[in-house]
Amino acid sequence: MKTRQRLLEATAALLTERSVLDIPVVEISRRVGTSPATFYHYFEDVEAAALELAEQAAAEMPALVRLIDASWRGQAALATARAVVEAFVAHWDANHAVLMVRNFGAERGDRRFQAVRRRALRPVLERFAEHIAASQAAGRVSDSVHPYAAAAALASILERLAAYHQELEASGVTRDDLVETCARMLVQTVTGRAPR
Repeated sequence: MKTRQRLLEATAALLTERSVLDIPVVEISRRVGTSPATFYHYFEDVEAAALELAEQAAAEMPALVRLIDASWRGQAALATARAVVEAFVAHWDANHAVLMVRNFGAERGDRRFQAVRRRALRPVLERFAEHIAASQAAGRVSDSVHPYAAAAALASILERLAAYHQELEASGVTRDDLVETCARMLVQTVTGRAPR
């Protein structure tokens, strides 16, 4: 298991440098001090190792879901939203290369990567949808808004901003600006109220 984990760590390091398609197994093996045969004992190919890394990243999502389950009432809503945005950005910062590979694989139709992405994001979508539906029941969010569609839009915003926040920061948008703006959008969509 230690060798397998070291192969995954070497793969993750190389993914920060180049595309999954440009990483030869021999280079991963060399970094670990083993042979390509050992790599193939654990993984079918480099994408299979990247898929395992995506699974490991998905295992971090329950902590983010717990943040979504915090209070969305009154002043607490903005604090909850800020914590969610911060956690999403931190998750992407820690797993950026792997999550980019996951999303690229999912978007090109690879069912393995689609399944991992769905498993990671489904609890996020469900929790947001539950909170939006509760706000609809209280008359604060229009009935014309589909809670799950709104939740998917929020998750898409979070994911894109988290994935590309460094480019925004290079354009003069600070991380605080990003967190605050996105948090306020979350509050307004989830609660139907504009935070003050």
